[in-house]
Amino acid sequence: MLTTITVVIMLAALAAGLFANRMRRRRADPDGDGDGEEASVSDLISPLETLAVLLVAFVIVVAAESYGAAGTAVGAEAHRVDQLYEVADYAPEPQREGVQADAVCYARAIMSYEWPMMTDTGEKAPQASVWSSDFRRHFKELAQRDSNTFELLVQADDERSVARQTRLSEAMPAIPAVVYWFMVLSLAATIGAFAFGLPRRRGPSHYVLLVVLAGLFTGALLLIEDIDKPFSGQIRITSETMSETAADIAEDFRADHPGRPLPCDPTGARLGT
Repeated sequence: MLTTITVVIMLAALAAGLFANRMRRRRADPDGDGDGEEASVSDLISPLETLAVLLVAFVIVVAAESYGAAGTAVGAEAHRVDQLYEVADYAPEPQREGVQADAVCYARAIMSYEWPMMTDTGEKAPQASVWSSDFRRHFKELAQRDSNTFELLVQADDERSVARQTRLSEAMPAIPAVVYWFMVLSLAATIGAFAFGLPRRRGPSHYVLLVVLAGLFTGALLLIEDIDKPFSGQIRITSETMSETAADIAEDFRADHPGRPLPCDPTGARLGT
């Protein structure tokens, strides 16, 4: 919907500018060359063009930084979950099995529940949070038995929690709606002004360049809109990293604890609830 409205606004601005240019030419003095008028129009367009270009550059940088932060958070979270599993290997039983099982279930729940819902709400999925709470229960039990492993696990879990929160925060648009629409209107006004200011002696090249410019401005807007939704746009960040981590540590769990069941189903939901 947002994409359609953006394209319609840009096309309407182009058409309105060309129509206004045609009407202006009809009313112009047929004996005059119109040079003074065209110079005046060009002078008015120049600051509008500068404003539009600077605004687009600023918004693209903000959106790109948000997209990059989202990708970094996804990788960091998956890495910390894997680290939790590996560090737990040094803990005594039954905490070792408990933390490692929770790590597998947490990764599964993130993919099955939190990933689909975070693009709409940016909120945590309770099906995944139950396992992060279970981590802390095992940590409390471990604190009295192995302080060194306890500290390493707490640090890894804290970094996992920060990465998760960052991922959820970056799932929501970084560009406020009012800024986006102000930018759309600025670019639309710029395109309309360029069309309005076409010279009296214009050829096909002027129209080609105008259409190319309109296409580039529209493409920039659509690109900004897409990367501002890092988990749902066409250039989206996928859950592949967490999926690979879940598969790896699930395989390790079967090898480390043969015959022992996980406390969750394949989607990460706790069994028996």
